[in-house]
Amino acid sequence: MLRAVLNKEVGLRAGKNILSHVAVAEIPGFDRLIIITDAAMNVAPDLSQKVQIVQNAVSVAHAIGLECPKVACLAAVEVVNSDMPACVDAAALSKMAERGQLKGCIIDGPLALDNAVSVEAAEHKGVKSPVAGRADILMVPELVSGNVLYKSITYFAKGNLTGIIVGAKAPVIVTSRADSAEAKLYSIALAVMAAQAK
Repeated sequence: MLRAVLNKEVGLRAGKNILSHVAVAEIPGFDRLIIITDAAMNVAPDLSQKVQIVQNAVSVAHAIGLECPKVACLAAVEVVNSDMPACVDAAALSKMAERGQLKGCIIDGPLALDNAVSVEAAEHKGVKSPVAGRADILMVPELVSGNVLYKSITYFAKGNLTGIIVGAKAPVIVTSRADSAEAKLYSIALAVMAAQAK
């Protein structure tokens, strides 16, 4: 199916836009929805691709009613470590947002997962940021970590996840064979909301 979507002559691809997967997770015991990107499309995105991946996720966040979502650029640590490309890219994205190159959101990074979603963990580690502990969007550094996070929420936390591919002329619904009927319905609803917000 994606081959048809990507077809340059008749597909849904919109110019040179990056297509990316955006998942929305409802996690039992958690106080808000969490958006995860990109757990299914871009294997090892570079910085320019990550810019578009963030923009795609922010557009979905706006579509579901988050006016100024908080984006955490995830890495293994919350300090810039030049030996870890994820840290360097996260810091660059944070600086780009600070200078107005990425709009409609607040971005910080690098942040480790605990600092991104737990105020207590962020305070314990001395991480001060409007995003720390309050992230709405978790931007993973590459597909493997995103896929592991996505499936961990599904199988360990028993969370409900829905996902769509964005960045095309219209949202694309791609569900897993293992998804429940409810998850498939939520994916349709999310795609409709994203399409109406365009």
